[in-house]
Amino acid sequence: MKKFLQITLLLTTTTLVQAQVAKQDVLQSGPMCGYADMREAMLWVQTIREALVFATYYDVQEPGIVHKTAMVATKHDEAYTARLIADSVEPGKVYAYAIYVNMKQAVLPYATTFTTPPLWKWRRNPPEFTLMTGSCAYVNQHEYDRPGTPYGGEYQIFSHMAGQKADLMLWLGDNVYLREPDWNTRTGILQRYTHTRSLPEMQELLATTNNYAIWDDHDYGPNNSNKSFINKDLTLQAFRLFMGNPGYGTSEMPGAISSFQWGDADFFLLDDRWYRDADELAGNNKTMLGSKQLDWLFNSLVSSQATFKIVATGGQFLSDAAREELFSANGFNEERLKIIRFIEENNIKNVIFLTGDVHFTELSSYKSGTGPTIYDFTFSTMSAGPNKQGAEWKNTYRIPGTVVTDRNYGTIRFSGTEKERKITVSCFDSNNVKKWEKTFGAEY
Repeated sequence: MKKFLQITLLLTTTTLVQAQVAKQDVLQSGPMCGYADMREAMLWVQTIREALVFATYYDVQEPGIVHKTAMVATKHDEAYTARLIADSVEPGKVYAYAIYVNMKQAVLPYATTFTTPPLWKWRRNPPEFTLMTGSCAYVNQHEYDRPGTPYGGEYQIFSHMAGQKADLMLWLGDNVYLREPDWNTRTGILQRYTHTRSLPEMQELLATTNNYAIWDDHDYGPNNSNKSFINKDLTLQAFRLFMGNPGYGTSEMPGAISSFQWGDADFFLLDDRWYRDADELAGNNKTMLGSKQLDWLFNSLVSSQATFKIVATGGQFLSDAAREELFSANGFNEERLKIIRFIEENNIKNVIFLTGDVHFTELSSYKSGTGPTIYDFTFSTMSAGPNKQGAEWKNTYRIPGTVVTDRNYGTIRFSGTEKERKITVSCFDSNNVKKWEKTFGAEY
């Protein structure tokens, strides 16, 4: 019996090694599940050289009917990336998929699936679903990093995140850290995106959860960069090539801007860099979002019929600590107050800002009189260096017991009947230990 177990273990180990080798032979990174809607979903891959790629997929409840995406040729000038469109999906389904490169299947050591949002309106209660989120993913590369103690670490956090089996993952910016050799050329930018995306611990999370993203200064350009960054067109090209959003601004409003729906939540993904005035610019009536994006946000919020309105932006919104790159600092506070007043005057309920950047986690809430409660859920940092002083920042709106200054990520579970919806927010450290959990009921 012992000999049989040893042989079985050897065969299993050999299979896993072969699978990993097979993957390395065909793929540089990925696959990644990008956006998913009721009739279409996107799968992303990156190969190590020019190749022909496509995906097959099937409803796990009907495995006999297999669909196939169009074939895409990966190219050097697109960093050998491909967006594969699954256009034969239906709402509320789980699909198993496989990636083929040059007509050979890429064998992976984990199951690959994606989920489409359900069609529920006027039919039943909103679905229960889980959003996972976090910011600041630094991956060390010693030859390009600053001397001294490595800034990144505890990459096992991404494996634990994959284990949550969440429906969605929303990356809250600084998903890539461009360094000095990177941001001045397209070659450097694409190589940095490739290096980060290729982290082994990240692959299962990418392949098994629908991924969406915003950006912040480090994946946009240099530290604390603003609208003056001369190569922002190049970094937007890289963001489009490597991320999984359904769109990226409009012809009249370029930038890393998008929106999508899942269940009874509308998500608005903001760009806090493309239109941002310099932090050092004198004055108090400065803009972080720009007039066109702000107008788009206001119209989107008042038009939304969803229970929850989720607004994702890089830097903390509610906190009045006025430190670093918070919305309350550097002359941007008037725009912050304008947004708060707009939400109050239009009685827009259940607005939740999701933010990152500060390298520590905390929840904030604001309510004035009979106005709606506004939340700001900050989750930072996943693998970049933590901000151990974050707990000392003076934030009037902090919800007690929610500060975490270790590496961490968050989950938000949406549940309840249509008129009794609630969200359960949880924070986990890099070893998957739950640090706290809070539940908030929707306002009606």
